[in-house]
Amino acid sequence: MKSTLRRKLPRLLRYPAANIGLLLVAIYLIVAVFAGVLAPYSPIEQRAADRLQEPGAHHLFGTDEFGRDILSRLMHGASSSLRIALFAVGLATLIGTAIGMLSGYAGGIADNAIMRVMDLFFAFPAILLALSIVAALGPGATNTILAIAVVYTPIFARVARGPVLAIKEMEFVAAARCVGSNHLQILTRHILPNMVAPIIVQVSLALSWAMLTEAALSFLGLGTQPPQPSWGSMLSESRRMMEIAPWMAISPGLAIMLGVLGFNLLGDGLRDALDPRLRM
Repeated sequence: MKSTLRRKLPRLLRYPAANIGLLLVAIYLIVAVFAGVLAPYSPIEQRAADRLQEPGAHHLFGTDEFGRDILSRLMHGASSSLRIALFAVGLATLIGTAIGMLSGYAGGIADNAIMRVMDLFFAFPAILLALSIVAALGPGATNTILAIAVVYTPIFARVARGPVLAIKEMEFVAAARCVGSNHLQILTRHILPNMVAPIIVQVSLALSWAMLTEAALSFLGLGTQPPQPSWGSMLSESRRMMEIAPWMAISPGLAIMLGVLGFNLLGDGLRDALDPRLRM
C-alpha cells in the first residue's frame, strides 16, 4: 500500500488545479496551526478607539464595531474551523469506514439492513440534519463536531462499502481465508489497505463540506460561541454593518471561499492521481 501511494502521489503535482489547491490548503493549515504566533492582536480584546477602522497599515483587514482586529480574528477563526473540521471528519471517517466495511463484507440481509439505515440519513438535507442535532444537543463546538460527524458518516459508509464488495471476491482474499486468517485479519490486513485511495479523496472533500457546515451553524449562532472567533459568526456579525463597513463581511467570506476551494481542488487532484484508470 505504501509503495503504491508513493508511486501515485507524485502525479498530483502534474495537475495545475491540484497544485493551487495544495497551496491554499498549506496556507490555511499554517495560519490555523500558528494563529497564536502570527496574529498581530488579540482576537477578543475590544478597543473602542479603533472601532470600524478601514483596512490600513495598523489593521490590514480593518476592525469591527468593537475595535477588534479582523485579521487576528480570521487567523484564530481558521484554527477553530480546522479543529472542528478535523475532529468531525476524523470521527465520521472511522465510524463510516467501519460500518461500510462490515456491511460490504457481511453482504446479504445484514448489508441491506445497514444500508437502509444509512439511506435514512441521506433522506435529510445535510445542513437540516446538522441543525436538528445541534438544536437538540445545544450550541457549542463539541456538539457541532458530533452533528457534522453524524451527517457525514453515511457518506463514508457508502464510499467504503463499494470497494469491499469487489475486493472480498478477489483471489488474494480467498488465499488469506485458506491459510486460516480470521475475518478481522482479512478486513484490516488485506481489504483496508486496498481501499485507502477513495477514503483519502473523500476525507479531503469532506473537510471542505465540514468547513461550510461549521460556518453555517456558527452563522446561525449554533456553532462556535462568542467571544471565540469563527468565520461564520463573523459573517453574521457583519450583516448590520454592510453599508458602512463592508470589509467586515468581505474578509471572512473570502476566507471561507478560499478554504473550501483549496480542499475541493486538492480532493479532485487526489482523485485523478490515485485513480488507476487515469493516465497522464
